[in-house]
Amino acid sequence: MKVEVDEDVCIGSMSCETTCPEVFKVVGGISQVQVEVVPPEAEERCRQAAESCPVEAIRIIEQ
Repeated sequence: MKVEVDEDVCIGSMSCETTCPEVFKVVGGISQVQVEVVPPEAEERCRQAAESCPVEAIRIIEQ
């Protein structure tokens, strides 16, 4: 599983980083993905982060 953040939409709410800090980090007010492939143990938290994003800036890519 991979994940992308639409930087044009992201508002830096930090909900993704709070939910799944091993994948997301907010830098300069924009969330950035910290891994190329989401570790299996973080997949559920990553999905939760995507669902909780207030502007739906996170896209999950199933492989």
